[in-house]
Amino acid sequence: MESFLIGLQFLTRIYIARQTEWTEENFGKSVKYFPLIGAVIGIISAALTGIFLVATEGKLPILTAAIAFALPIIITGGIHCDGFIDSVDGLFSGREREKILEIMKDSRVGAFGAVGLILLATLEVSALIELIKLSITWSLAAIFFAPIISRLMMVITIGIFPYARREGIGKAFAKFTTRRTIFFALIETILLLTPVIFFDAEIFLTAILALIISFGFTMYFGNFAVKKIGGVTGDIYGAVSSLVELVVLIIFLLAEI
Repeated sequence: MESFLIGLQFLTRIYIARQTEWTEENFGKSVKYFPLIGAVIGIISAALTGIFLVATEGKLPILTAAIAFALPIIITGGIHCDGFIDSVDGLFSGREREKILEIMKDSRVGAFGAVGLILLATLEVSALIELIKLSITWSLAAIFFAPIISRLMMVITIGIFPYARREGIGKAFAKFTTRRTIFFALIETILLLTPVIFFDAEIFLTAILALIISFGFTMYFGNFAVKKIGGVTGDIYGAVSSLVELVVLIIFLLAEI
């Protein structure tokens, strides 16, 4: 429970219990609860988006999509967006390994990162607009499932690929993440996805398809990072989460067309 709360407080701005001391072990062991933390984000985002849809009778799809895009960022404090921006700035800078790592550590936003975030936001909001127009049920399902599947892919990235830096916050994650952690997180994800099969089997199958495709994308992106900097970093974890959320939304949109 302590590890879950530590992970929840690190990945979101939700504070349930005051914790001032985080041991490296508890910090690292929180990784196995990432999909569950994603479910918390998904429930809040889908619920608030659903309330707004009901209140507006679905007549404001563009505004609703913008709100649905913004909610996870607000809930997480933009931690994954920050990782995405830093990753794009570094990985696409065309520099050598050490310089890339230096760029990624720099808190300033570069041109590549800014353009990357604009493209990501444009694609994600556009996908949400089209989903909402096609089906409110499918759009809310996608909003719920996206953070769950994306956090599972974070676990896979942490567990499979080597850590690129000698030290860093992500080092604790990598140190305590094993194949058993990945298996636990996978079962956790399946359990979170399965209940929807009793309401709509097609949505469930689409979620499984999104999970499989997201895994393929995660492996590709992780290998790309390894070729560039010899491993992954905390920023790469955030980039994976942000990109996989987009992948999930696109899969749900294509499945509903």
